[in-house]
Amino acid sequence: MKLVLTCEHGGNHIPTTYEDCFKNASDILQTHRGYDLGALDVFNHLKPLADVSFYSETSRLLIELNRSLHHKNLFSEFSKTLSEDEKTHLITNYYSDYRNAVETAIKSRIDANEKVVHISVHSFTPILDQIERNCDIGLLYDTSILQEKIVCSEFKHHITRIQNTLHVRYNYPYLGKADGFPTYLRKQFNKNYIGIELEINQKFSQNNTMEKSIKDCLYKALKQLL
Repeated sequence: MKLVLTCEHGGNHIPTTYEDCFKNASDILQTHRGYDLGALDVFNHLKPLADVSFYSETSRLLIELNRSLHHKNLFSEFSKTLSEDEKTHLITNYYSDYRNAVETAIKSRIDANEKVVHISVHSFTPILDQIERNCDIGLLYDTSILQEKIVCSEFKHHITRIQNTLHVRYNYPYLGKADGFPTYLRKQFNKNYIGIELEINQKFSQNNTMEKSIKDCLYKALKQLL
């Protein structure tokens, strides 16, 4: 299996051209709304296992790379006031450039009769709307796809065998078949594509760096999976 590794929410960077939209949002950009804390750190730790990898450090609050073009949150409350020309520029130069590069890499491997495991690295806030998330690591997949179910089951087995104190859940805190990049890619590739969103609790992240034991566990588990 060929591993394609991605990280759509790796940073909270706002290009100079769009800084005016975020002049009152500096605090929000530092939170889980601005980016996935610790996700890029995990991505970089897992990167040696990947056949190819892609990441973005542009804040999701400028344009959301993990949503479809028709999604209501493609642009946030800070960027939705941009002109149509400005939005088109963002779609072309940030959204499409990134997603097309990933899709092309997957297609070339599938066209070569290789099976692709795409792992999209994310992290989630421990508490949302005053409710604590009861999970350490989430594995999101489409329950209607047997191969994704099998791969997630094996991945969870390896993780918990290495570190049995971790609470690993399927399709939590989000559903794997919800609007997201892997959901889109499943429609483009109806065979030899396995899409998994890896969600890690941000309680393990300090100063945008994920706890080493978590990174090492995921590295070992993923290496065994592949």
